[in-house]
Amino acid sequence: MVRVRFAPSPTGLLHIGNARMAVFNWLFAKRHQGIFILRIEDTDVARSEKKYMTQLIEDLHWLGLTWQEGPDVGGQYGPYLQSERLHIYNDICQNFLKEELAYPCYCTPEQLEERRQLARLSGKPPRYDNRCRNLTDTQKKTFESSGTNFTIRFKVPDELIVFDDLIRGKCQFDMKLTGDFVIMRSDGTPSFHFAVAVDDTMMQITHVIRGEDHLSNTPCHILLFNALNQKPPQFAHLSLTMGADRTLLSKRHGASSISEYRKLGYLPEAILNYMMLLGWMPKDKNEKFKVNDIIDTFEISSMSKASSTFDQQKLDWLSGQYIREADIERLTSIAIPYLQSAGFISTDEAKIDKTKLKLIIDAVRGNISCLSQIVHESEIFFKDVVISEKHVEFLSSETSQSILSAFYMELKKQNNLSPDIFREILKTVQKETRVNGKGLYMPIRVALTGREHGPELYSVANILGINTCKTRIERFL
Repeated sequence: MVRVRFAPSPTGLLHIGNARMAVFNWLFAKRHQGIFILRIEDTDVARSEKKYMTQLIEDLHWLGLTWQEGPDVGGQYGPYLQSERLHIYNDICQNFLKEELAYPCYCTPEQLEERRQLARLSGKPPRYDNRCRNLTDTQKKTFESSGTNFTIRFKVPDELIVFDDLIRGKCQFDMKLTGDFVIMRSDGTPSFHFAVAVDDTMMQITHVIRGEDHLSNTPCHILLFNALNQKPPQFAHLSLTMGADRTLLSKRHGASSISEYRKLGYLPEAILNYMMLLGWMPKDKNEKFKVNDIIDTFEISSMSKASSTFDQQKLDWLSGQYIREADIERLTSIAIPYLQSAGFISTDEAKIDKTKLKLIIDAVRGNISCLSQIVHESEIFFKDVVISEKHVEFLSSETSQSILSAFYMELKKQNNLSPDIFREILKTVQKETRVNGKGLYMPIRVALTGREHGPELYSVANILGINTCKTRIERFL
């Protein structure tokens, strides 16, 4: 059975690039009816925080991802927090020492850095020179008696490591260029390499799907799998996601974490859909799709080797599509907190006119890509509009005045207003003024909303009501 894992570190908010790795692991598991595991790599005690793990789990659930094993749901191969597995790493490390697969290294960080610099100056790779590999027992005792801190390093054989990556094909690494690497730090915590290989072995991971920045780590992991007498899993290294300037996606490119997009009011299905388009495309080239529509055709091997570019405009377009199709009840529920924060509606939900609110949201949904934008788009319904000097001048023109006068006179004949009544009024005004199209609509739109663009005019008038429409028109006559 296919078993894949997403193994983030809780040292910050879950960003788009990392969430994308989770999505493709989850999608691969669904495609092969396998098991998706959430594992938390929290051995960096100084930077790991529980609040980030809690937020990460919330964000993944918000996206619609579920897992069969993890810190919150348990499983037969737990615990799923690396900080709770330290005894496991220590026991295996001791076995490596007994089998002479590893050894203590007493080199200080300062010494290691000095040697790396010398290697660079001489044109050599800045690898560890393995000088502690063959220390005598006497030399070891001398270091230990002096209280020198030590790490544990794995003995790297001089061989060629070759493996087939499911995305990149045949990959090979000459391990002569790699020094013996650390598997246990001086504080007793495992290195990334060691913890990953041990956990993947014990959790019976069959496929490792991760970013291409880990490609160079793979030969080290394969050596550790071999030392653990475990057949290495299959590897698939996804291309990374870049910003528009072709640098690695970061905060400067806009909102970067899933929680930020949540706060902005993006719909989860839009974010999920867009992340799947970063480095992959369905066979039918349709960019908007539901997960269930593509599960049966998804192949990890069809993913692009080239890095993908995060396009905020494309995300906004896609998100807008989902908002226009979303259930109005759902949109209203999401929009209410934004409108309450703006002071547009009561904080007491029982006092909110839900019927009118739904009309407003339905009217403006075509102009937004996330629900936080509802505040700006709906402001015209909650506050008196401010008209710019440019628009005052525009409304003072002879043509605008004739249109507004005719429109106002027709409004005065009505007791109420509806979309159909509004359309009939416009027809009458058009006949009287002999102005049509944009020339007819624009003076009325500007007078009613203070803007040149926005929801359909008949929706605006219907929501504002006849009295508000009269008030906003008559001040320009």
